[in-house]
Amino acid sequence: MLFNSLHFAAFFPVVVCAYFLLPHRLRWMLLLAASYYFYGSWSWKYLALLLLTTSVDWFAGVRMGATTHTGRRRAWLITSLVCNLGVLFAFKYYNFFVDSAQLAAAALGLSIPVSVIEVLLPVGISFYTFQSISYTVDVYRGTTAPQRHFGKFALFVAFFPQLVAGPIERSWHLMPQIDIHKRFDWNRIRSGVLLMLAGFFKKIVIADRLAIYVDAVYNDPAAYEGWPIVIATYLFAFQIFCDFSGYSDIAIGSARVLGFDLMKNFQRPYFATSVTDFWHRWHISLSTWMRDYLYIPLGGNRVAPRRVYFNLFIVFVLSGLWHGAHWKFIWWGALHGLYICAGRYFPTSRRTLITRVIGTEASPLRRVFQVIVTFHLVLFAWMFFRANSVTDVYVLIVRAASGLGASASTIFDPLPATELGIAIVALCLLEAVHLLQERGIHIEERLVALPRPARWAIYYSLAFTVLFFGKFTSQQFIYFQF
Repeated sequence: MLFNSLHFAAFFPVVVCAYFLLPHRLRWMLLLAASYYFYGSWSWKYLALLLLTTSVDWFAGVRMGATTHTGRRRAWLITSLVCNLGVLFAFKYYNFFVDSAQLAAAALGLSIPVSVIEVLLPVGISFYTFQSISYTVDVYRGTTAPQRHFGKFALFVAFFPQLVAGPIERSWHLMPQIDIHKRFDWNRIRSGVLLMLAGFFKKIVIADRLAIYVDAVYNDPAAYEGWPIVIATYLFAFQIFCDFSGYSDIAIGSARVLGFDLMKNFQRPYFATSVTDFWHRWHISLSTWMRDYLYIPLGGNRVAPRRVYFNLFIVFVLSGLWHGAHWKFIWWGALHGLYICAGRYFPTSRRTLITRVIGTEASPLRRVFQVIVTFHLVLFAWMFFRANSVTDVYVLIVRAASGLGASASTIFDPLPATELGIAIVALCLLEAVHLLQERGIHIEERLVALPRPARWAIYYSLAFTVLFFGKFTSQQFIYFQF
């Protein structure tokens, strides 16, 4: 079930009404049933996978909680990790590694007689797998008490607002909220609905409109040259932000309507002043997961400098692989790893360069310069993320560079000027809001403080903008494929 579908438009109000009409002791049952229905609307057979990992991790958590013996606790943790990562490998990475091994063997004149398997990737498997893993690791570490109620643990894993594309929640944050009695609160519901509207604005007014241009160019790079490729690359940076942060807004907003608080997943990433800062603002739930469950266990920054660089690089390579079983994602992750390592290795050189370009460290242009440089580093990496293959990236770069001197008359070939103009105007409005937020202005508080007629005029304007300018094609969210 897509958030941007009539199915969800009917499903969500029914769930909300039933939730607040039911007594508190029955609400977890409703949410669990709704979450399984939500996930099963894609494919009921993949509910078996969800139930398998849920059952193994629940049992492993209970058994770890029943003993203080380090060896037994470690054995149950390993059982959980093997089950979760084994399922993830079988469905997401098996074919990739078989294909890669066969290509490598062929280059050496050898043959590997192993066949790939034809299987559909379960929606959201990387998200709910990582969320469930974090629980068993936290129980093993003693930072989370084991959840003995199977149904409530199953709800933690399958909670429908964030099940298929995050935020990747932590047990110590989400699970206790299941037991809190939530009363109907108009202010909280208004806040949640407003955030959902903002998410729909990002997704169906901006992202799905930009997708038409980006898909036309990136799916047929040999048909374009020069400015259309450059423009498509810039547009993709904003498409993926509006698509993914739009999903997160809808997820967080819908959970807020039900009385749940999910972690923030985006913090205006294109205002970042370094690539490190970018990863403090982009997909925060994944970057903090990688920090807590991979980078720190590898030694973090408590080891020798060379090992720190290795830790950083391998974390970003694996982050790229998490996004998809394809070499282009590994290249994307490796690029970010190189950016982070270079920024850490040359901090003085970077400051000196900025000072030489801007003129003085105290210049107000310093931050602007840092933001522009960071954005373009991220932009280049996005080419690997969006292209259909690493080879296509080379084609795109060559054709973009060779055609910049040609006529700009083909700019509107992938998307009419009117449609592109709507997207650009909407994007400018969005970035204006982000700029105000970056300066410390709390937009929602300002809205609430307005007189009621002005406040509702803004609410209706946003709703009508979504209805009249949205692209209602039920286009899947980009991160659903991960």
